[in-house]
Amino acid sequence: MHAVRLHAFGPAENLTHESVADPVPGPGQVRIAVAAAGVHLLDAALRQGMPGPYTAPVELPTVPGREVAGTVDRIGEGTDATWLGKRVVAHLGMNPGGYAELAVTDADRLHAIPDDLGEPEAVAMIGTGRTALGILQFTDLGPHDTVIVPAAAGGIGTLIVQYAKNAGAAVIGLAGGPDKTARVLANGADLAVDYLRTDWPETVRAHLGDARATVLYDSVGGDTARTAAAFLGKGGRHIVFGWSSQGLGDATPVFTDDELTARGITSESVLGPAMLGRAGGLRALETRALAEAAAGRLRPAVTRFPLDRAAAAHRALETRGTIGKVVLVP
Repeated sequence: MHAVRLHAFGPAENLTHESVADPVPGPGQVRIAVAAAGVHLLDAALRQGMPGPYTAPVELPTVPGREVAGTVDRIGEGTDATWLGKRVVAHLGMNPGGYAELAVTDADRLHAIPDDLGEPEAVAMIGTGRTALGILQFTDLGPHDTVIVPAAAGGIGTLIVQYAKNAGAAVIGLAGGPDKTARVLANGADLAVDYLRTDWPETVRAHLGDARATVLYDSVGGDTARTAAAFLGKGGRHIVFGWSSQGLGDATPVFTDDELTARGITSESVLGPAMLGRAGGLRALETRALAEAAAGRLRPAVTRFPLDRAAAAHRALETRGTIGKVVLVP
């Protein structure tokens, strides 16, 4: 088979498309003929040799990627034979191997893909979708809410905008450039603002008038988050699930405790243990994410790259040149 391998930590060009031996499923495992493999910003950090707090250190050489969808073409000893030939999607957990034509995983990680859902969309929901729903479970949105979503054209941001509108909330989406703001408006936001323009805060202020925002869903951090948080009213919530503007691995808090007290808002990081400790865990979030997409209530945006252009996919993701979830297609 062909796969994308990393032999040395460093830039995206270190990802090479090459021929490798076909993997063989072990007991309780399946092999998936991959139709779509997810690309995550965390993959870029791991490629650079910077494992995160919830990932294992990477041993080289490796085939990156932890989200795959396709068809089960082989099963291991003791695996339920009914999986053979089924369209499935799986998050591979701590074990990489997704950037490939064939991938192996434990059968208990599998979800059958609903009939009306494509493999790229299923990949988006098994990782990005479950994370979005995990973030959203920390708030109880309704018509009384006005939410601000930086990176609103990203994979998670796209789904948060849709979910918030479904709940009746007003939504202000921030995105970089006119193409992305147009997509955010088409996705249902009440206002889409280009945060690359220096006057974007004035646009938000004019839109809100005397009203205040109630929730800021923040994956960006830095100056953008600080400026956006100024629109939160007393009792407003700053929900943190990333810090892309601060650089990979830099999780410096946006506000000190004294600043939060002075502003009358709260700031809460919802990744890791906070999310994992919720009832049902990640498996329940995956199941719900796929169901929401199959029902059409959540519609993931997907940017596709051929498998042999994984390096280009990483560069585009790191420079914010993509919309929605980035997916490799063998």
